[in-house]
Amino acid sequence: MPSDLSLHQRRRLPTDAELDGIPWFRLLGPAERKRAMADMRVSHATPSDLMCRVGKPSTYWFGVIEGLLKMSTDNVQGQTMTFAGIPTGGWFGEGTLLKREPYRYNIQPLRNSVVAGVPVETFHWLLDHSIAFNRFVMDQLNERLAQFIAAREIDRMSSPDLRVARNLAALFNPVLYPAVGQILRITQQELAYLVGLSRQRVNEALAMLEAQGTIRVEYGGLRVLQLDALRFGTNSERNDRRA
Repeated sequence: MPSDLSLHQRRRLPTDAELDGIPWFRLLGPAERKRAMADMRVSHATPSDLMCRVGKPSTYWFGVIEGLLKMSTDNVQGQTMTFAGIPTGGWFGEGTLLKREPYRYNIQPLRNSVVAGVPVETFHWLLDHSIAFNRFVMDQLNERLAQFIAAREIDRMSSPDLRVARNLAALFNPVLYPAVGQILRITQQELAYLVGLSRQRVNEALAMLEAQGTIRVEYGGLRVLQLDALRFGTNSERNDRRA
């Protein structure tokens, strides 16, 4: 496919295998599936593509078929603040579409990714016709709220090790990112982009977490061994905070 085509121009219909991997699609009834399948589009996104831009109209509900995206914004000083990483299986933007407001964040792939989009009108049609879809979106919103509250706490943490641990825990969220499972396909450089630390400092934090038995670094990714320890810290860390 020519590389000079835009993300929108590269769009295509989803394959059966891609549809099977979408968590909310299998919850729909026959009529809702037919509508979603007809209107959904899939595209190959590169790190040079800006899928969503602050201030632009919200036109699609997006999901990650395969890959890794970064949700961020820039402050008045030009500094980038990352809200979340979105790995394979994640869908995002439902709150923006519900309010039909412009995007308040930028979305950019950290690597070559396959992304899906459901038009805003189809998204609202599914809400009007499917109780199961409503439940899925409600669970997404509830979990996303908790994620952003945690992100505010992470921003105030002075310990780089804790910042890495909490950001990893967010990427292993089983509700928002059910396709991740126990192994997250991510490089240390990609994690550094999400956490806002140097690759060397992220490497040191990962070594510490592995020594604690919280994670295991494997070829091409990370395996979580103790998700609660990533989320809340070890017993000694919790005792230190109480003190």
